[in-house]
Amino acid sequence: MPQTKFVLDESDLPQAWYNILADLPLPLPPVLHPATRQPIGPDDLAPLFPPQIVRQEVSTEREVEIPEPVREIYRLWRPTPLYRAHRLERALGTPAHIYYKYEGTSPAGSHKPNTAVAQAFYNREAGVRRLTTETGAGQWGSALALACRLFGLECTVYMVRVSYEQKPYRRVIMETWGAQVLPSPSEQTRAGRTIRERDPHSPGSLGIAISEAVEDAATHEDTKYSIGSVANHVLLHQTVIGLEARRQMELAGEYPDVVIGCVGGGSNYAGLAYPFLADRFKGKDVRFVAVEPEACPSLTRGRYLYDFGDTAATTPLFKMYTLGHTFIPPGIHAGGLRYHGAAPSLCLLYDAGYVEAAAYGQRAVFEAAVQFARSEGIVPAPESAHAVRRVIDEALEARELGTPRVVLFNLSGHGHFDLQAYEEYLSGRLEDYAYPAEAVAAATRELAALQP
Repeated sequence: MPQTKFVLDESDLPQAWYNILADLPLPLPPVLHPATRQPIGPDDLAPLFPPQIVRQEVSTEREVEIPEPVREIYRLWRPTPLYRAHRLERALGTPAHIYYKYEGTSPAGSHKPNTAVAQAFYNREAGVRRLTTETGAGQWGSALALACRLFGLECTVYMVRVSYEQKPYRRVIMETWGAQVLPSPSEQTRAGRTIRERDPHSPGSLGIAISEAVEDAATHEDTKYSIGSVANHVLLHQTVIGLEARRQMELAGEYPDVVIGCVGGGSNYAGLAYPFLADRFKGKDVRFVAVEPEACPSLTRGRYLYDFGDTAATTPLFKMYTLGHTFIPPGIHAGGLRYHGAAPSLCLLYDAGYVEAAAYGQRAVFEAAVQFARSEGIVPAPESAHAVRRVIDEALEARELGTPRVVLFNLSGHGHFDLQAYEEYLSGRLEDYAYPAEAVAAATRELAALQP
């Protein structure tokens, strides 16, 4: 019988994360201070992050040891399984071999605890009492709430208001783990109050929620900020996914021709892809495809510019593909992908041609998600469903060409808290949104003044 699951033992859990900054073929543009336009240093990050996180953010060491207390908690769900999607392959009639790394087995139901646990550990070691953060669909907020509970920290989560209303059970699970959850924009911060005065019915955005969480942390001495994507240290922690997947693909006796994942800020995709990109830098023939929503097309329609990471313009300046920090996305259900930019390292690799990008509308994404669920049984999170859409397209192309193709993707979380979105799709009420090019141009024109 053909094998379906490729499972590693707990003893196979990686002992170190992989740092792609050691191997980038091009220099990463520096992060700039918003006032001086000069590269920031570790001291500039100290108000928000503990010392060990700051060191990881700027490190170019290829391997970073995973502390044993972090590995101990990882063992609650790691290593995660790699699946061969035999049933989907048969349904598509494709010669492609489809594999997926399933991160939905974590207590929070997604890949996010891989970095949340690490960040909570380093903050506890630094004597921090409370962490603040933002969350879109709630996966990241759930993960940090869990991690803070496991390490005895308090947690405040600013949840994008439209997701707060769409996904009440995400809020409930965060509160079950002891977090305080506030709809963003809120009355808790100056940034939130300012936006609510301008637009009392603002649906919120990740950029706004970041502004609130950063302000909260910066104004309380016993509090630090925790980020769920974009930053170098976050992508570093997520590489545990790809490191496991490389060993599991060896067990399967195959190597991917294409590696696919959804992209909002870039954490789940980088987590899977970066260990394989290390092979690409050495000459391995493998493609990489990052998939995003048509409603928030940062890579496919954004501009490669320096921009703030948040709406209130309080963060340092990052060079990334951006729709402009004032971007307010439509209320699509893939809340974790509604960010105006993406990780600087991923943007650099996309700009240099090492990574491709594709964008899809909601209806096509949910069509693929339902087909996957009816074949494989797992209901994908709306974010992960974007990757599924591209995987199916790759498999259909392989069928048309009559050539085999090994496809690997990250099923970064389950959709058990997203069934309202599925109900809207199944009832024909789900709408497509395409972010207009003129809106991108308008939002990015003002960025000219920010460029060094």
